[in-house]
Amino acid sequence: MAFDNNVVIVGNLTRDPELRFTQGGAAVCSFGVAWNQRAGPNGGEDKAHYFDVTCWRDLAENCAETLTKGARVVVYGRLDFSSWEDQNGGGTRNKVQIVADEVSPSLRWATAQVSRTERSGGDYGGGSTPTPAPQAAPAYDPNEEPF
Repeated sequence: MAFDNNVVIVGNLTRDPELRFTQGGAAVCSFGVAWNQRAGPNGGEDKAHYFDVTCWRDLAENCAETLTKGARVVVYGRLDFSSWEDQNGGGTRNKVQIVADEVSPSLRWATAQVSRTERSGGDYGGGSTPTPAPQAAPAYDPNEEPF
């Protein structure tokens, strides 16, 4: 949507993803992502930034099944602001989190094996049945005519 606050971050998971289900049966996954910002005159000082990320439905289940603490990820989503009263009378508390639309492994220093999952019941359907990734096409024979 044109009015969403979109954000992309690249960082490492600070904890294993936690998968829960709402009373209506929708999957919700939450995890933390941290990234270091080089600061100081020569980049000698690092500042750590921490973000809470929430995923819903199929993305939540896939993240919980695939990701682990320390994994480097790319997260695309929108900012979500929440505010509440502190139980101890400490005033109003605020929190900004990322509601993810896409989460993927970063391939800068790692490789990944991708397998497609089939979901029944449409976009937000029930259980999943993993299917193997498509096999690569056989290598081209240079002695063979292309057409």
